[in-house]
Amino acid sequence: MTVLAFDVYATLINTYGMVDLLQRYIGNERAMPFATLWRDKQLEYSFRRSMMGDYEPFYTCTSDALGYCIEAFGVQLTRDQQFSLIKRYQDLPPYRDVIPALESLSGRSDIRILALTNGPLEDIERLFANDAIDQYFEDIVSCDEIRCYKPDPAVYRHFLERAGAEADDCWLVSSNAFDCIGAGHAGFHTVWVKRYDAQLYDPWGKRPDATIQSLAELEAQF
Repeated sequence: MTVLAFDVYATLINTYGMVDLLQRYIGNERAMPFATLWRDKQLEYSFRRSMMGDYEPFYTCTSDALGYCIEAFGVQLTRDQQFSLIKRYQDLPPYRDVIPALESLSGRSDIRILALTNGPLEDIERLFANDAIDQYFEDIVSCDEIRCYKPDPAVYRHFLERAGAEADDCWLVSSNAFDCIGAGHAGFHTVWVKRYDAQLYDPWGKRPDATIQSLAELEAQF
C-alpha cells in the first residue's frame, strides 16, 4: 500500500492567495515581493523555533513574519488591515489542480491519502472544509502535535507512527525543497512539485524521486 503524505502550504494551498489584499494596501509593485518575503520569514521563524526548542504555533510564525515585512518595506498598515491579512492566511485557496488530482487518487484502492503539515490541526481542518477537500484525506498529521517543525526528523517519525506505515511505503508530496530533503533523509520517497519556473531545488542532500509541475502529473508516478 502506497501512503501519500501531502504537504499543505504551497503544495495544496496557495500561500500567495492574499496578494490581492496586499495590492490594495501597499500597491501592485510591492505586493508580490512583500508576499514572498512574508512566506520566507514565516518558514525561517519556524526553523529557528525548532532549533531553539522555543515552539509556538505556526500562526505565531506567520504573524511575527508579517510584522517583520511591515518594517522591512517601511509600509503603514492599520490594525484592521493586518488582521485581515492574517485572517486571509487562514482562508487561503487551493491550487486549481488540487481537487481533480485528489478525486482521481481517492479512487485508487492501493493508495492512502494523508496530510503532513506545519499548521495546527484546527487551521488545516478549516482550510480543507472550506474547499471540500477534507473528504479525500484519511488523516491530517500536524507538527503541532509534537511541537517542532519540518524538516526535523522527529516530524517524519511522528507521521510514520500516526500512519502505521514504514518509510519505504511513504511518498512525501511537497513543493518545498527543504521538506523533500528532510523526508528523503528520513527514508521517505519524495515528489517535488515545482509550481513555478523560478523555483530551485537545493544542490545538496537527497534528490527527489520525481519532479512534477502540476498535481495532474502525480498519479502517473504510482
